[in-house]
Amino acid sequence: MNIQAANRPSAAEAALVEAYTAQLGDLPGDGAVLGARDVLFDELKRAGLPTRRVEAWHYTDLKTLLRAIPEAETVTPSKAIAPLVETARVLELRQGVSRDVSALQGVTIKAYGESLKDGTAAADLLAFSKDDAIGRVNGSFVRDGYRLSVADNATLDRIIELQAHQGGGQSHGRFIATFGAASKATVVERHRNSGKTAGLISSVSDLTLADGAEVTWVIVQEQGPADTHLGQIKVVLGADAKLRLFIINAGGKLVRQEIHVRTAGEGSDFTLRGVNLLGGETHTDVTMTLGHDVPNTTSTEVIRNVVFDRARGVFQGQIRVAPDAQKTDARMACNTLLMSDDAEFSVKPELEIFADDVQCAHGATVADIDHTHLYYLMARGIPQKPARGLLIQAFVAELVEELEDEALVAALEGVISNWLEAHG
Repeated sequence: MNIQAANRPSAAEAALVEAYTAQLGDLPGDGAVLGARDVLFDELKRAGLPTRRVEAWHYTDLKTLLRAIPEAETVTPSKAIAPLVETARVLELRQGVSRDVSALQGVTIKAYGESLKDGTAAADLLAFSKDDAIGRVNGSFVRDGYRLSVADNATLDRIIELQAHQGGGQSHGRFIATFGAASKATVVERHRNSGKTAGLISSVSDLTLADGAEVTWVIVQEQGPADTHLGQIKVVLGADAKLRLFIINAGGKLVRQEIHVRTAGEGSDFTLRGVNLLGGETHTDVTMTLGHDVPNTTSTEVIRNVVFDRARGVFQGQIRVAPDAQKTDARMACNTLLMSDDAEFSVKPELEIFADDVQCAHGATVADIDHTHLYYLMARGIPQKPARGLLIQAFVAELVEELEDEALVAALEGVISNWLEAHG
């Protein structure tokens, strides 16, 4: 194996080669798809897993941190898990295998495995950039997922929950979603390992919003305490399209969540709200690139982080305003509560502005909870741990409450409360 980044492959790199070789004859795909897989994996072999020398991975040395790859043999969960919102339509991806493609009014649903078999997925399996380790791992190993197409002018009255449910081992899924002109939808992308075996999970989501589409997309990551989760979401926004992306990271041992957004149509608007809950010795990295490519587009990003114990977190946010993107309004903020002297959180905001008529800003804060407020609650009979939990909950709940669906807000607040009860 020719790894340019080091003299010899790491144990994880060698295990990936062994896993790909072992699975090659069993991976779904026609000639074009299998050729695309070979290209992706050859690129991964030549580049190796990214290290600190790769700027986009400077705070997450994947070559060092990913110390082992679970066996490809997996334990499929025997039971489904309840949806976050009771009335949601669940499309389950259990251990990387789709289970339901029945019709939903206004939406065409297809198993992604069928797109691999008939070759239509070949165009999807391209690396996003020269440093796209997640895309290369996922594209090499992906077996299934879902492809959704929401019709023009359709308004979905039910939440769709894309439920990626694992029991350990390896699982690689992909979600492709296109939203027609003036359509409206809410989608929950949920990742959870309910088994006792450590997992390596990769997930790639590709979203395309046509002109005037309005979409809320929620990612809830609740992997197990020994799991590696490599997630990526790529978005293209048409004219006057609006995407509200909400992300909660509340699990995993090693997590990298990438967000890549391009505003391709005038009047488009992108909103990101993120909550990272980190404890133990978790390492969680959220990295975003946002390209304002045309005039009169807007974006706001707010990330809130709560870090306990010896956990380490990262937020990298890059906003690039193209020369033609006049009248861009882009604002980004990252706020962190460090709950331990041993906890760390690194923030790297970037603005690259090539237009002269714009409004762009970024900011970051790091603090402990307000001890005056803590004393106030304790003086009124609330014990220290519950009082601290209330203050932390208030810190992150402000973002959750921006969502308009009361049932979804209550469900996400429940995810946060359960995590704080276990870790706070």
